[in-house]
Amino acid sequence: MSQWPSTKARNVLLALEKRGWRVKRQTGSHKVLARVGWEDYIFAFRDSDEIGPKMLARLAKKTGLTPEDL
Repeated sequence: MSQWPSTKARNVLLALEKRGWRVKRQTGSHKVLARVGWEDYIFAFRDSDEIGPKMLARLAKKTGLTPEDL
């Protein structure tokens, strides 16, 4: 079983903001997130979207997110 729980995109975005990510710009539901020392990350989810464990694991590799952050 994965260590990542399924969760809503709005909760993931809040967790990323707590880790220092900020919304650099937005076009529709696509948000470009920026953090000093990291490559920009395109967060392409609506707030009500459910993000599954596999996608959360991929997102974590690019952003440094941990299961404890959620």
